[in-house]
Amino acid sequence: MKTKYDPTDWITHMTRIRDDQDQTAFAELFQYFAPRVKAFLMRSGADATLAEECTQEVMATLWQKAHLFDASRASVATWVFTIARNRKIDALRKQRRPEPEDLDWGPEEEPDQADILSLQQESEQLGRAIAALPAKQRELIEKAYFGDLSHSEIADQTGLPLGTIKSRIRLALDRLRHAMK
Repeated sequence: MKTKYDPTDWITHMTRIRDDQDQTAFAELFQYFAPRVKAFLMRSGADATLAEECTQEVMATLWQKAHLFDASRASVATWVFTIARNRKIDALRKQRRPEPEDLDWGPEEEPDQADILSLQQESEQLGRAIAALPAKQRELIEKAYFGDLSHSEIADQTGLPLGTIKSRIRLALDRLRHAMK
């Protein structure tokens, strides 16, 4: 028999894990989130082995650091997926870390001043374009691109329909593209 999970109850689970080291609450949280975390990691480019390893680390972190969860700052799902994203980034960095003998030890070439100035101007132009967006579009762009949330996660967070979120983001990106020309 499949258990129906109530997302609002995850806070209670975290409280039971934090206060009582409740293994039943952790098992339920694990059963619900572990497959979702693994799928999230695989959709974001991790292979199955890396996704599985990261998922195990994420779930261990939930158990060990339950005292750090703050329901006033984020939902349990947001907290879990933030940990997952960070674990994946850490694992990828570790995989890509060059061996000392592969490193270039000579002085680095100075970037061209014209390139630096151009990049700086484009960044300022983009900042102005984002600031000029309507507040509802700007908020969703910030959540999607700076908060690194999926459209579904934004929908969960804001309570807006998924179609509305996609439409507003598409409109905002069109405005930004036009402003950057």
